[in-house]
Amino acid sequence: MHLPAWLRPTRGEHRVSVTIVLGVLVVLQLGVRRDLQFQPRYLLPALEVLLFAVLVVANPTRITREHALLRFFSLLLVVAASFATAWSAGRLVYQLARGHGGDSAFPLLVNGGAIWLTNVIVFALWYWEFDRGGPAARASARKKLPDFVFTQMTAPELASRDWEPAFLDYLYLSFTNATAFSPTDTLPLSRWAKLTMMFQSGISLVTVALVVARAVNIFT
Repeated sequence: MHLPAWLRPTRGEHRVSVTIVLGVLVVLQLGVRRDLQFQPRYLLPALEVLLFAVLVVANPTRITREHALLRFFSLLLVVAASFATAWSAGRLVYQLARGHGGDSAFPLLVNGGAIWLTNVIVFALWYWEFDRGGPAARASARKKLPDFVFTQMTAPELASRDWEPAFLDYLYLSFTNATAFSPTDTLPLSRWAKLTMMFQSGISLVTVALVVARAVNIFT
């Protein structure tokens, strides 16, 4: 009764926030320039929507049900989103490295910003899916040792007893890591978490540096 929520079984995380963010992800994927998209352009977004629909049917409101097939579908969804983002980011970096990418700074910044934001969402999904076994495993408190330490875990007197990490917390973690290029107030503990954050920082740094450099070159 005295344990914080992240250490005991709970009702599970509500699906609303991850649904909204996944919708934004699909829109961003379809909105980037056609030559930066994986072809056929609707294949991966349609696969992501289909997989998410299956997951919603299994856990309509709160994510509590654990099953090997559901776990496979959820990871496949993240892999599909990651591949689409990696393809767009790779194409953008390749074009910029060769001195291409457009003669107008504004479309370049818009497309670069969209790819950077999809990268933030994709890594948030990875953190959310793997920290302590994923949202369903966290709801059952099956794993006690966290992969990420949030501020509320180190200072429980400043948080509600019912606080537990949810998708928006992992989205914040991903955003701050992509902007600061290092951990901020959330620390990685496991090796996979450290390596993933390092990988994300590297991708973000290269993308931002090339896009800004090209935009400045166009302005001047």
